[in-house]
Amino acid sequence: MSGPPPKPPHLQIIRGNPGKHRLRHSVEPPVPPQPPEPPGCLSGYSLDEWYRLASQLHELGLLTALDVGPFAAYCSAYQTWREASEVLARTPESEQLVVDGRPNPLVRIARNAANQMIAIGAQFGLSPSARARVTGITPPKEPSKFAGLLPAFDDD
Repeated sequence: MSGPPPKPPHLQIIRGNPGKHRLRHSVEPPVPPQPPEPPGCLSGYSLDEWYRLASQLHELGLLTALDVGPFAAYCSAYQTWREASEVLARTPESEQLVVDGRPNPLVRIARNAANQMIAIGAQFGLSPSARARVTGITPPKEPSKFAGLLPAFDDD
């Protein structure tokens, strides 16, 4: 699809609908009380990354059962990036960029994995600029500054 991603209906209502376009209905999966379990294909660094981020994303309503696959792909890309970066760090400096006159393949592997992490992570708001674009994030409820100003009435 070309062009910017569609705006969620609730944002269109808040911002107004000057073109009087028909609003589409938003379909959101229910958010279970606990974050989903990681798939069995994750291990090592990818599993560590899952447990590091899953509860925070779940609290924001960004990780449901429907999001397990894309988030697992992010975690797998994280593992690839981290392993390639660690091997590069142990490689002598003279061979970090060029090996036998050719570019070191670990540099390309790390770069591709980092690009995947950035692209998939943006869908989950894993950078400051991505968080500005992600919908569904509900900030924690703070007490209203008007709470307690009016007496409470019972409906008896």
